[in-house]
Amino acid sequence: MALLRSYSSASSGMGVADQCKDTFLELQRKKTHRYVIFKIDEKLKEVVVEKTGGTAESYNDFVSSLPENDCRYAIYDFDFVTQENCQKSKIFFIAWSPSMSRIRAKMLYATSKALFRQELDGVHYEIQATDPTEMDIEVIRDRAH
Repeated sequence: MALLRSYSSASSGMGVADQCKDTFLELQRKKTHRYVIFKIDEKLKEVVVEKTGGTAESYNDFVSSLPENDCRYAIYDFDFVTQENCQKSKIFFIAWSPSMSRIRAKMLYATSKALFRQELDGVHYEIQATDPTEMDIEVIRDRAH
């Protein structure tokens, strides 16, 4: 079984592990995860799944799972009720790039983002965050409505 997809970015040379798309589809279609955090494995030169959060986990659990000083990609499945009292769900792609992370990491994540994002078909919204306030639950709620 091939672990590396044939896709690669000319600028970053990053591949995407098959597990990334499989885990995203589990979140999207089966609702088995509340969130998925992805990281770039520089030795393998590919994006891999770092952590998944169970459906009972909160948004605060998700945010506290992100490193304070390193970049990550993340997917969050946000459930909410509309004004018409309908249960809805929106999937957010979050590019986490804290200001105190290494410049090399910021560049690597920035150059690999578009390629990785293409693999995740069905994301509703994208957020670029350098500080937790930029992806506060209120920001998510406002974007989803």
